[in-house]
Amino acid sequence: MSNRRGVILQFFHWYNKDDGKLWNKLSDEAESLSKAGFSSVWLPPAYKGHVGASDTGYGVYDLYDLGEFDQKGSVRTKYGTKDEYLRAIKTLQKFGMQSYADIVLNHRMGADATEIVNATPYSKENRQQPKGDLHEIEAHTHFSFPARKGKYSNFEWHWWHFDAVDFNQRSPDDSSTIYVFEGKTFDDYVSGEYGNYDYLMGCDLDFQNDEVREELIKWGKWYLDVTGVDGFRLDAIKHIPSWFFPIWLNEIRKHAGKELPVAGEYWDPDIGNLITYLEQTESSLMLFDVPLHYNFHSASIGGNGYDLRNIYKNTLMKERPSSAVTFVSNHDSQALQALESVVEPWFKPLAYALILLRREGYPCVFYADYYGAEYTDHGNDGDTHEISMPSHKWLIDKFLHARKNFTFGEQIDYFDHSNVIGWTFSGDNEHPGAMAVLMSNGSEGKKAMNTGKARETFIDITEHIKEKVETDENGWGEFVCPAGSLSVWISIKA
Repeated sequence: MSNRRGVILQFFHWYNKDDGKLWNKLSDEAESLSKAGFSSVWLPPAYKGHVGASDTGYGVYDLYDLGEFDQKGSVRTKYGTKDEYLRAIKTLQKFGMQSYADIVLNHRMGADATEIVNATPYSKENRQQPKGDLHEIEAHTHFSFPARKGKYSNFEWHWWHFDAVDFNQRSPDDSSTIYVFEGKTFDDYVSGEYGNYDYLMGCDLDFQNDEVREELIKWGKWYLDVTGVDGFRLDAIKHIPSWFFPIWLNEIRKHAGKELPVAGEYWDPDIGNLITYLEQTESSLMLFDVPLHYNFHSASIGGNGYDLRNIYKNTLMKERPSSAVTFVSNHDSQALQALESVVEPWFKPLAYALILLRREGYPCVFYADYYGAEYTDHGNDGDTHEISMPSHKWLIDKFLHARKNFTFGEQIDYFDHSNVIGWTFSGDNEHPGAMAVLMSNGSEGKKAMNTGKARETFIDITEHIKEKVETDENGWGEFVCPAGSLSVWISIKA
C-alpha cells in the first residue's frame, strides 16, 4: 500500500467541531505534517450527509455533493466546502503526501420522498427468520437531489435499488424491525453476525442490482477525476458483499491508471474472519488490524496482569503483515461511541511504539491522540460525560523520526517476559544508526539486548531515562525503562 516506513494520519475524530474549518486546517498543517514524517492522510467523508453541516459524513445523502450545493440546510459539509477540500488534497500532494478518501458505499439516508412498497419484517437480532408477513409499508427511499438538479449525474435512487430499510413511516415508533423489500433478500458474502449482517442502517444498497453497481463504478471514476485523491479508506465493508470490491476496485484502478492503495474497515476482533475476507477479496485491499486494537485495549485495562508476550497474538500484524493497517484508536473506538473500546492514556505511548517502531504493518495515527481532544456526549448509561483525550504529539513525533531513521537492518525481538518486552534494530549500510526499544506494564524494566553495535553510546529519546547506555564489544547493552512506560534508545557517536 505504501513504502515500508510510510505512516497514515487519520485527520479527524468523531467530535470535531462542525465549523467547516477542517479542510483549511489540513492545508495549513500539511507542511509540518510532512516534516514530522507522515506519508499520507486519511480524510473524513467529504460528501453531504443527511443532517447537513453537523453530519460526520457516514450518514450519506449525496455522494456527488462535496460541499457545493445547498442541501440538507447547508452548502458546506461539517469540514468545509468542495473548493477547500480540493485545495487540501492538492496541498498534501505538494508536500509529498498522499490523500486517502473515506468512501461510504453501504447505505443512503435522508431521502427526498417516500415510496409505497411491500416488505417482510425481520428482527434486527435475527435476520434468518421473518417475524411477520409481507405487507405494505411507506419507506423513505426516493433520492432525487432536487437542489443539485442533475449536475454530474441524473441518477435517482428508488426502493428497488435497496434491499431493506429499518423505518416505516406508518409505524414510526418501531425501532426493532428491518423491512426487506418484496423480491429482495439480504446480500450474501457478508458478516455472519445476527445470521446475516448485510443491513447496517438507512437504505441498504442492493449490490446484486446491476444499476447499483454501474452507478457506483461511474461515481468512483467521477470522484477520482474531480478530487485527484491517491487512495481510499472503505467504510463498513463487512456489510457489503466481498465479491463486489474486486470488481469495483479493478474498474477504478484501471481508470486511474495506477495502483490505488485501499484500506478496508472490517470491524471484527476475530482474525479468522479477517483472513477469510482477504481471501474472498483476492487480497485486493488491506484491512485495519482490529484484533490488534483490541489487544491494546485489553492490555491498557489489564495493567501488569496482561502478558505483553501476547500483544501481537492473533493479529494481522503477525499473521498477514503485508495486509495490516495497524492503529491504536480511531473515531469509532473513542469514548461514548458505539464501538467504544478505549486504549487508556498510560498505554498509548507503548501502543504507538508497537506499531510505529516495527517493520510489520502500515501504521495509522489518530487525530485525537496526536492533537488531543475534549468533548461532551451521552454515554450508554444515558448520562452526559465530559471526555478529555491528552495529546501524545511530542512522543509520536519522536517515534516518527526514529521510524524514518532507525528501523533498518535486523529486527531482533526480546519478548521473553510477561511484563517487560523489547526489540532492537541493528541498522544497515545506508542507515547505520541502531535502536533499542524497551517497555514495561509493571515495575521498572531492565533487559540485556544486542544492537549489533559494539562499544556505542545510546540515549533515550523519550527523555524518561537521563543516563546513557554503552554497549560492550559484542554489541550488548543493558537497557532500562520506567515502570508502566517505555524508553526508545538510539545510537549516537560517543
